[in-house]
Amino acid sequence: MDSRILLPALLLVVGLATVLAQTTSAPEPACETKNGTSCELCLKNVKCLWCIKTKACVTYPVKTILPPHALCPLNEARWGLCWMNFQTLIITLAVLGGVIIIAFLICLFCCCKCENFGSRRFDAKMERQANKTRTKQEERKAEMNQRHDEIRKKYGLSGQNPYSKFA
Repeated sequence: MDSRILLPALLLVVGLATVLAQTTSAPEPACETKNGTSCELCLKNVKCLWCIKTKACVTYPVKTILPPHALCPLNEARWGLCWMNFQTLIITLAVLGGVIIIAFLICLFCCCKCENFGSRRFDAKMERQANKTRTKQEERKAEMNQRHDEIRKKYGLSGQNPYSKFA
């Protein structure tokens, strides 16, 4: 078969198999059915929250972002990982976020400062080149005037130009 037809057909079959596998899989049991088990069993389901103090597996309260203290204190709550409590997770994420923001601001400041410095350096270089060109042009103009004066002297045309009164 042609590879232009085979590849899309294969992707279609794999995509359909994935969709059907997701729709036909059995729904996860409710988190509350895992009360009194272990943290690992509870946290196999992403929707569950484990409270060490009460050894309860509860559905994570998504409407309140952080679990309320009445449900489980933050230092006793586990979600995702059994060895990291919510307090540590929040502090770690806040510190990482702060470090990323500070690093971004420092990079932004350094780039702008370096860009301005490079721009000044470039402007100075262009000005030096312009001055050098202007100096060379003035030297050539002086040499040309000197040659013209020598030619005028040679042919006796060093007097006043008779046409200067019309200018």
